[in-house]
Amino acid sequence: MNRVGARRLRRRTWAVILVPLTLVVVACFGPPPPPPPPPSSPLVQAACDGRLHASVAGQVQSTALTETSGVAASRTNPSVLWAHNDSGDTARVFAMTTSGQHLGSLTLNGASATDWEDMAIGPGPLAGRSYLYVGDIGDNNHARASIVVYRVAEPSVNVQQPPGDGQVLGGVESFTLTYPDGAHDAEALAVDPASGDIVIVTKELSGQAGIYVHSASSSSTVLSRKDPIDLGIGTLVTGAGVSPDGTAVVLRTYGSVLLFPRPDGAALDDAFRSSSCTGASSSEAQGEAVAVTPDGRGYVTISEGSQPPINRFEIA
Repeated sequence: MNRVGARRLRRRTWAVILVPLTLVVVACFGPPPPPPPPPSSPLVQAACDGRLHASVAGQVQSTALTETSGVAASRTNPSVLWAHNDSGDTARVFAMTTSGQHLGSLTLNGASATDWEDMAIGPGPLAGRSYLYVGDIGDNNHARASIVVYRVAEPSVNVQQPPGDGQVLGGVESFTLTYPDGAHDAEALAVDPASGDIVIVTKELSGQAGIYVHSASSSSTVLSRKDPIDLGIGTLVTGAGVSPDGTAVVLRTYGSVLLFPRPDGAALDDAFRSSSCTGASSSEAQGEAVAVTPDGRGYVTISEGSQPPINRFEIA
């Protein structure tokens, strides 16, 4: 055999050896995963990079707001936070400054409060108007045949001339909703700032948090079930928030704050298919409330309890 033939034989021999070996490696380990896309939200990116600065903005001053379960940052009134109590209170919301000064409590006309757990701000029937959404979605015993989400136009609040207590908000709408697969306990409510779709995230001891959606364009009262997200056994979701531009979705648990980037052009619930980053948080006795700030560059958290601190986290 000449030298050219010998070289060809060696190449064929190595090919016979390397091709099966390559197939074995790919079969055992699979191809390398593609790199994750960078978050499109500055807030999520800052959380991923550890660039969120923590501070205490103030302290809840109202002695009637002792079980803060939901909070939302006003889109109509600068420097105003909305909040509400957990079960046991009447159908009212509280207005306070971002430092916790009590401005007033306002009753939702015709509403009831079985187990209010979270609130949000989003669009509604009138273009250019912001609306408060309050989720009567708690169900510790998994026994409720239906849940209710209330919607009312966000009222104007003058920080310099507070409305005080007792004002009644009219024009309250109610959405009575059912789950397609039986009762669930839930404490997290989010509203798409563009479409007005309502997203509810359930509280599951298994860590498999359910995602349910009520489309603003649908007349159905049955929630649409989406793929659950695996947060780990014992991770209980207690609140949710969305940035005003809709690029970041925040989930609150008792021990952490998780931030999800929303893909461009995707539905709000699609954010939960993205990888999350763990944001900055403070140790709170029973942390349930979270709200993204109006500028989208941070969020606040509040615990249940008497006059708790208002913890603020923003891009440094």
